[in-house]
Amino acid sequence: MRDTWPLLKDSDFPAIRRDRITTLQLNLGYLCNIACLHCHVAAGPNRTELMDRQTMVEALAVAEKFEVKTLDLTGGSPEMNPHFRWLVEQAREQGLHVMDRLNPTIMEEPGYEWVGEFLAEHRVEAIASLPCYSAENVDAQRGNGVFEASIKALQTLNGLGYGDSETGLVLNLVYNPMGPSLPPPQGTLEADYKRFLHDQFGIRFNQLFTITNMPIKRFGSILLSKGQFEEYMDLLRNAYQPANLKGVMCRELISVDYRGRLHDCDFNQMLELNLGESDGPVELSDLLQTGQLPRRIHVANHCYGCTAGQGSSCGGALSD
Repeated sequence: MRDTWPLLKDSDFPAIRRDRITTLQLNLGYLCNIACLHCHVAAGPNRTELMDRQTMVEALAVAEKFEVKTLDLTGGSPEMNPHFRWLVEQAREQGLHVMDRLNPTIMEEPGYEWVGEFLAEHRVEAIASLPCYSAENVDAQRGNGVFEASIKALQTLNGLGYGDSETGLVLNLVYNPMGPSLPPPQGTLEADYKRFLHDQFGIRFNQLFTITNMPIKRFGSILLSKGQFEEYMDLLRNAYQPANLKGVMCRELISVDYRGRLHDCDFNQMLELNLGESDGPVELSDLLQTGQLPRRIHVANHCYGCTAGQGSSCGGALSD
């Protein structure tokens, strides 16, 4: 693939190993109602890949077998998978903490008015993308009208009790830089977000997660087309912080694609890197049969994106 080959050759990223598995991250499919410039999945309205129910059944069985605590649902827009509600209901009955990586504009799409109330009913942690608190910047990155739709959706979630300490319903937001740069300090930016969104729109939320743009798929292709790929990789390498290695998400997470194939993280999934550098694909059924958790983690040059500066993971910065 044109946007991946520079990442997969001659990597000098240090070897790391998985400590345990606390989180199973399921990519329910690449279908999304919008197509963002920074999207490392290259998701969009024309994608057809969706996880089926049998794969979800196997994922829940793996979660039980390995005593996983958290089911992290991502996409695309996870809610566009026709089995989304069934999966959440089963996971909650199983005692799993469920996280939904929500593109908030989906709540404004016809046929998806149920999303907010469903998430609240099942006490799902909502992690909503809002790459900036400026309408101009958000619409430039995600499309015209996205900021307004996102604000309406966040207000709806607040009305359902999200972001309120008394209800315990957690709403976290996600920030991505506009281009080939590292995110600003997470704590400072979170304070700015909270002040602006509350003052302008009455919105409250729990935390802001700052996430580094990964040079793969759609964003990687843009970098290559503009001749900025090597410059961005140099930025990531030069900002490498060894202390971030101990907190990278792949140490406690396994990523599952829509077919049930396993990867060390969502980014490796997009690069089709097999779990633990295995010779061939590893599937959910393999874990169920062997009961063995691979300790080795498949690393490549894009891993510098998780360890540069303050670090980056699905839960935001790794250090102050």
